[in-house]
Amino acid sequence: MYIVVEGPIGVGKTSLSRRLAQRYGAELNLEVVEENPFLAKFYEQPDAYSFQVQVFFLLSRFKQLSGLAQPALFSGSVVSDYLFDKDFIFAAMNLKDAEFSLYEDLYGHLSPRLPTPDLVVYLRADTPELLRRIAKRGRPFEHDMKAEYLSDLTRRYDDYFRSYAHPLLTIDAAGYDFVERPEDEEAILTEIQNALDAGKAAD
Repeated sequence: MYIVVEGPIGVGKTSLSRRLAQRYGAELNLEVVEENPFLAKFYEQPDAYSFQVQVFFLLSRFKQLSGLAQPALFSGSVVSDYLFDKDFIFAAMNLKDAEFSLYEDLYGHLSPRLPTPDLVVYLRADTPELLRRIAKRGRPFEHDMKAEYLSDLTRRYDDYFRSYAHPLLTIDAAGYDFVERPEDEEAILTEIQNALDAGKAAD
């Protein structure tokens, strides 16, 4: 079983992924974020560092996820807090012209070599809720995150998942506090289990 939790910045992907991995006794695959040496500079000067930050993410995510296709490394269930396609969503938002064309070529060669999740859980929330959660977790390089940027990002996520062709569960994350409220955690985990059961029945 391979489950992915996806959604815009600050929505709670990693927190939910940890709970899912614990529930199913699964391997937890977390994306490399703060290790990206260009990320803080990107938030200060987006035009100057957008290509570097995207290529670092592209390659590091590919290296991580390519291991999922090797049974010797991942013989059981896996829960990941990102979908490889998210990289393209951010790149289309941040890159232009020749840089985007080069990135698109790299992405096109790498993406088909990765496995497809059994279920993607798409967490979404409105911009004020995202800003509240970002402030709460307190990452220094996210301190000046703009509402306009988050709104644009959420719209792009919505557009992408509107035509997603594989098993998908969309959840309004603002309706749950699965970190502080055990009953909310149980409710969201039950909803995910029901989606997994429905997928098995369809098979």
